[in-house]
Amino acid sequence: MHDKLSHYLTAWHLSDPQPLATTATSHLYRVNTGDDQAVLKILTELGQEEANGALALRYFDGHGAVRLLRSDDGAHLLEYASGENLVGKVADGNDERAAAIIGDVLNQLHTVSTAPIPEKLTPLKVWFRELFRKAALDQGNGIDSIYTRAAPLAERLLDQNRDVRVLHGDIHHENIRQHPTRGWLAFDPKGLVGERTYDTANTLCNPWNMLEVVHNETRLLTISGILAEKLRIDHTRLLAFVYIYACLSASWIASDGADASQPLTVASLVEPHIRHLSFEEVTNSP
Repeated sequence: MHDKLSHYLTAWHLSDPQPLATTATSHLYRVNTGDDQAVLKILTELGQEEANGALALRYFDGHGAVRLLRSDDGAHLLEYASGENLVGKVADGNDERAAAIIGDVLNQLHTVSTAPIPEKLTPLKVWFRELFRKAALDQGNGIDSIYTRAAPLAERLLDQNRDVRVLHGDIHHENIRQHPTRGWLAFDPKGLVGERTYDTANTLCNPWNMLEVVHNETRLLTISGILAEKLRIDHTRLLAFVYIYACLSASWIASDGADASQPLTVASLVEPHIRHLSFEEVTNSP
């Protein structure tokens, strides 16, 4: 890693690297660019999925997201949002304010751009392949599970995409930070393309470490209602996307042999609110 860091410090004229975080896909440093600070993200071998994130950031062009300053196959140089994230607002009892901020950020991200949508972004139907695989496995074993109930709904929703946009794909309270002059900005996008409703779903499964908040049905309905109003999206359709996303998240976790109870609980809270509706009513809601 030292060699890679030295390479980018020299090649991109950066200095004073300060470690910020390490993940499976990247090593993050705060660096000086001369008159300003930035974040240098050096990708690991598992970090090739970050390429779509760079495409999305370039497409967003600073609208609701940090700017991509430079990039190549091995690293990204990003605008530095030095302020707090939104987890603190939830912890301080300002959950609804945090949801309103997320809605405002999403509206900026989803601003219709004249730029062509990058061809390499991942379509939602591909993104959901693990849910479809898990449902098929359960069905083949004669198991009537939440996965077998969610997969047909996901198929129908994703076949009827509305308001297709370049999507962040991983919007939650830790992936939005405050910039001192530009307000709240998202970072670490997955780089997806599909119906904009999808970008609201992960918010209802977060903050990840606050189960008493996330697993509260009243909170779930309140926050989803705020997002639906902010984005002018039908509330029932938004709940349907929360449901299929929570099942997708659970299928990812289960595939690693880990405990998927957190997203499954969210899905179980949502299911009664959409169960009485036919697929036609959910997918054809205004």
